[in-house]
Amino acid sequence: MKRKTSVFGAIVGSAVLMAACTGETSTDSEVEVSSIGAMDEFKVGDSFKATEPITFPILYSEHPNYPFKRDWLFFEELEKRTNITFDETLVPMSDYEQKRSLLVSSGDAPLILPKTYPGQESAFVSSGAILPVSEYVDMMPHFLDKVEKWDMEEELDGLRQEDGKFYLLPGLHEEVRPDYTLAIRTDIFEEQNLEIPETWDDLLESLRVLKEAYPDITPFSDRYNFNSTLNVAATPFGTIGGWGLSSGLSFNHEVDAFEYSPASNEYKELLTYFHTMVDEGLLDRESFTQDDEQAIQKFVTGNSFVINANSQDIVTYRNSLDDRLGEGEYSISKIPVPAGPAGNVQGGGRFENGIMISSKAVENENFEAMMQFIDWLWYSDEGLEFAKWGVEGETFTKSEDGTRTLTEDIDYIGMNPEGSKALNVDFGFANGVFAYGGATELTRSIMSDEEIEFQEVMSEKDRVDPNPPVPYSDEVRERATLLSTPLKDFVEQSTLQFILGSRDLSEFDQYVEELRGRGMDEFVDLSNEAYQNYKENVE
Repeated sequence: MKRKTSVFGAIVGSAVLMAACTGETSTDSEVEVSSIGAMDEFKVGDSFKATEPITFPILYSEHPNYPFKRDWLFFEELEKRTNITFDETLVPMSDYEQKRSLLVSSGDAPLILPKTYPGQESAFVSSGAILPVSEYVDMMPHFLDKVEKWDMEEELDGLRQEDGKFYLLPGLHEEVRPDYTLAIRTDIFEEQNLEIPETWDDLLESLRVLKEAYPDITPFSDRYNFNSTLNVAATPFGTIGGWGLSSGLSFNHEVDAFEYSPASNEYKELLTYFHTMVDEGLLDRESFTQDDEQAIQKFVTGNSFVINANSQDIVTYRNSLDDRLGEGEYSISKIPVPAGPAGNVQGGGRFENGIMISSKAVENENFEAMMQFIDWLWYSDEGLEFAKWGVEGETFTKSEDGTRTLTEDIDYIGMNPEGSKALNVDFGFANGVFAYGGATELTRSIMSDEEIEFQEVMSEKDRVDPNPPVPYSDEVRERATLLSTPLKDFVEQSTLQFILGSRDLSEFDQYVEELRGRGMDEFVDLSNEAYQNYKENVE
């Protein structure tokens, strides 16, 4: 019941998946793995069912909007279809990253670690605690098929570490799928004869008009501690910020080198823009410290007219406004991310959060079955539809042309507002632990017409090229982390000070010198050296 799997030997027709930083296209190493419970034949289009019942330990991020229920139909049907059950380690979503880090570092992590965003795996590579999954993707036909079919090889290359391997199985989208932007009270804008802002300058002018019309109101009060808005605004300003700050590195394609974006003139321009909003009383100073519920309450009670939102947030706002003002007595909408000094552009890639696997998994007697199961649930068309929509005939119906419709009395993000049950809350489907990625047809099938229109408008924007990989060696990664972490902390602290005005923007050059004093230049040099080494090896 043991099978020897040649590492990368079974990958066909996908050059980047076979190429490591060493320039080799294959490896002679063989890893003996157990195939107990695995299917003898498993290929694209096959359903997965383990040959015997298996339980896999999994780390589960519990969302407050749909708390975990062991009796969800998702788990019942999953066991029926696949012979797989989970032993869940439940962690509140707010504590998930910290708890995951502690469990991985201590060696006590479950085998399957979902909800891991690209880049978060790097911290665990040198310890050997997580699996180099690129060595085992030959067991995952659906994953390989989508990477090849959607031409994602170059993007996948960006996940490779210095050893040429990648340690994360990312969620795969056929197309870029932006979600977060600003939501506005369109009825209030129309009342003041204001158009939907197409640029950030338009937004600033619109807020000034609203402030004049409603002097006792601060028109823009934000949630997510302003990190989402900084993230979406930074791209059209030609920089990075907020949730997208990451290491602080951005790639200058003209000079073929990385730069530290928070030290750039573009970053200063971004800070100046939002400081102007605060200074003129257009942006609520509490946006950076208030919790989400406080921001939402200001928006739905008419004490602000602009707030950050994703597609699910907009439904939440509407439900609250329906209760407060009555359906049809107001209007709100997500707006396309405004254009900025860098143009009408959008950032983002086609990866979503993904899965790390504990390195202990390879010693498990059901290892190959686990890889086949992960491939089916997270990467096959059948598994992706199941995770998003549930069970045909019970939670949804499907017409001859493939159109899916939620069954009567089931709602999800306003698709069937009369429904008394929710697809995620009551059945466990459309759950962020299991449902992400997929073909555009599938991802849009669960969107409202309004959201599809938003996606189509955003798709017309120019896409900013993603950063190339910076695969550090273990030794250099440790030094880079020691430098980048305090740098990021200082940037976040200074960003808040500059925007709120507790530090004058005339001191920006001094702030850049302080970044240098904290090792910015050394960090950038280390990163560029790692990038150049990577280039030489793959060329």
